[in-house]
Amino acid sequence: MNILKDRRFSVIWLLLRVWLGYQWLEAGLHKVGDPKWMQTGEALKGFWMKAAGLLPNSQPAIKYGWYKSFIEGLVKSGSQVWFGKLVALGEMAVGLALILGLLTTFAAVMGAFMNLNFMLAGSSSTNPVLYTLAILLILGGSNVGYWGLDRFVLTYLKGILPKGKPSPA
Repeated sequence: MNILKDRRFSVIWLLLRVWLGYQWLEAGLHKVGDPKWMQTGEALKGFWMKAAGLLPNSQPAIKYGWYKSFIEGLVKSGSQVWFGKLVALGEMAVGLALILGLLTTFAAVMGAFMNLNFMLAGSSSTNPVLYTLAILLILGGSNVGYWGLDRFVLTYLKGILPKGKPSPA
């Protein structure tokens, strides 16, 4: 019995998916209501500066030079203003998609990508657990969204998308 492919486990996937979606939605709602995320990006800039060790008398939490350079470039370019909105709205979108079971695998990939970036920046918090759960949802494939909108949306998309060309014999 393969729990990743067995439809009988779709109820367990539903519970896991909704719980994970709630975590993302709650995090995003907190940020969307905060002007330091949605207007100035000050909260994100502070996180980046601490992670990269750009604050006075601080050590970088980032352990990879390439990622530290990437974050420093974002700080220098003032990207926190638009990136803060992207993070907040992205967290909400991932949360809603997971709760509704809409494009579930894509939402789980995006959530895992955000968790990975938070971990690369030196923030552990709940990120390792959320990342692991997102990977499990990705592995669960279509069973994960069976009790959700994917059951209908993916069926519809399969009907309208062009079929691949047959290979020559």
